[in-house]
Amino acid sequence: MVGIMARYGLKPHDLVAASTRQITHKMVSRACKGRRLTPKVQSKILDALNGATGKCHTLEDLFNYH
Repeated sequence: MVGIMARYGLKPHDLVAASTRQITHKMVSRACKGRRLTPKVQSKILDALNGATGKCHTLEDLFNYH
């Protein structure tokens, strides 16, 4: 997650601002730290990232829990 955001020069606030669904800075912060998120929050983060970058990433690109 952090690597993809760094590649596009995005900060957590950029995802919150780009989101059409309601997400918080706290949700993005937890995602960046690698915390486990609910599928609903994962979907919101993915939509925000795709909106901010204009690319089509998948959940597997962002969240790889072991």
